[in-house]
Amino acid sequence: MATGTIRTLRDRGFGFIAPDGSDERGELFFHHSAVADRGFEMLQVGQRVSFEVAPDPRDPSRQRAINVVPDEGE
Repeated sequence: MATGTIRTLRDRGFGFIAPDGSDERGELFFHHSAVADRGFEMLQVGQRVSFEVAPDPRDPSRQRAINVVPDEGE
């Protein structure tokens, strides 16, 4: 699994993750349905997470984060 930091959370149920080693242009979109276990409401900006990368179903040329899980100790 990849790791990164939550950069943005929106009230509309989505956010963006900055994968480790990326710049702003490398941020990945994630939808609240992609968050495992504790749920979207428990996430915070700046929190470390693990996730998998998959093609975006709306645009397969882009990637998105799925199976988003807060890192241990968060």
